[in-house]
Amino acid sequence: MSDTTLWWIAAGMIVGLELLTGTFYLLMLALGAAAAAISAQMGHPQSTQMLIAGVVGGVAALGWHLKRQRSKDHAQSEGRANPDLHLDLGQPVEVAQWSTDGRTRVHYRGADWDARYLGTPPAQSGPHRIQAIEGNTLVLAKI
Repeated sequence: MSDTTLWWIAAGMIVGLELLTGTFYLLMLALGAAAAAISAQMGHPQSTQMLIAGVVGGVAALGWHLKRQRSKDHAQSEGRANPDLHLDLGQPVEVAQWSTDGRTRVHYRGADWDARYLGTPPAQSGPHRIQAIEGNTLVLAKI
């Protein structure tokens, strides 16, 4: 078998593995194998084919990783204040008193929650509205 055929078989096997695992990273490696198959078809030596497979597959996988990381960071920052993701956003809570650093505990949905003031302390007690959720902390603004 020629090098070109072997690279295409390798690319097909990697795609098959990707279908079993559901990761996009293996598709990026399959792109590298396809690039090596084209390189073999052009008559490049086997060392060049392997270098092309590694570089193309590695750069594609790194690019995919960076894209996912960027979209995950963006989704997390948007999700904190997205009322479609958190039905608690916009709900009122009553604050009895604030600490000097703009933090308090509020009773909401049958439990006590940590909360912080959205703005510059000192905050005033009274009714507030949930503006965002950061982990287990409610971010509140005065109504």
